[in-house]
Amino acid sequence: MSSLNIPTDFGPDSGGRVKGLTIVKPIVYGNVARSFGKKREEDGHTHQWNVYVKPYFNEDMSIYVKKIHFKLHESYANPSRILTKPPYEVTETGWGEFEVVIKIYFHDPTERPVTLYHILKLFQSPIVEGEVSSIDSKKGLVSESYEEIVFQEPTQLMQHYLTNVQSLPNDSWKHDTDFEERKRKSLDNIIEAKVKVKSEITVLKDKLKLARETIAKFKAELAKVQPSNSQ
Repeated sequence: MSSLNIPTDFGPDSGGRVKGLTIVKPIVYGNVARSFGKKREEDGHTHQWNVYVKPYFNEDMSIYVKKIHFKLHESYANPSRILTKPPYEVTETGWGEFEVVIKIYFHDPTERPVTLYHILKLFQSPIVEGEVSSIDSKKGLVSESYEEIVFQEPTQLMQHYLTNVQSLPNDSWKHDTDFEERKRKSLDNIIEAKVKVKSEITVLKDKLKLARETIAKFKAELAKVQPSNSQ
């Protein structure tokens, strides 16, 4: 028998969902990769890598996540890897980069799965928008992204799961990327851009005002000479 005390009065046509409620769960997903220094003789692999999904905050995602499906390149034996408990990560070796499709399923079957796409990075390369890539002296290359899962008007069952998550037993919880610093820099860039745009608008307004004054002046001068030309 369930111990959850979940009301069933949601109002007409609610579909069992909590009207007006939005719950956001931030996550981080990506990969780390370390080079062997040379090609491995038996298979030509050059790196060991680890692809993962983890919560942005120190909490147990398994309270509301049923499973996470990692779809690897078809060249791997058993390219579909399914994990039902944290840590949600897959470790492999390889020599090439490819797209990993990550699908997150929830305990409440009425919530649609969330699909993420991550390009497995083994080598330092130009950064894709929204993605952070760096070299860690201990871990190797780190390529990860910040994302927010938005639960719009979830059922009360899902609301219960989402609001009753517990912290993970990890006193040194932190991410390889300082996303808070990245947020601050992005905000500073936005503010700087707004100031620049505002300044450019002011300059354009001044030019437009001058152009209008010049046109008005020419029209006045033209009006003075027109009567004499008509005689």
